[in-house]
Amino acid sequence: QVQLVESGGGLVQAGASLRLSCAASGGTISMYTMGWFRQAPGKEREFVATITWNDRSTYYADSVKGRFTISRDNAKNTVYLQMNSLTPEDTAVYYCAVLRIGRYYYSSSYDYWGQGTQVTVSS
Repeated sequence: QVQLVESGGGLVQAGASLRLSCAASGGTISMYTMGWFRQAPGKEREFVATITWNDRSTYYADSVKGRFTISRDNAKNTVYLQMNSLTPEDTAVYYCAVLRIGRYYYSSSYDYWGQGTQVTVSS
């Protein structure tokens, strides 16, 4: 039911910052935990960050801790991912997803996915 559209990706140099947005439509996300995943060419999809629906607790992959920040604005039905100090290892397609039930770390737990937005970081 819920449709997600990611935006904000682009081509940047190492050390730059980007802010990704995930706009939801077709339903409210206020009662859902939300997550960000990424997938690089030839690699498996990996967990990046999540924010819970109730108390807005956040959890991050070790590779992005201290650099990325996930947030949500339920009034705007939007989730964000602020990415700082980007490195070439961050290059991937970034996906936003809705979690209704399950463990946030596993991509298979999420119910709805966007089409993704490309982030490319040059060295």
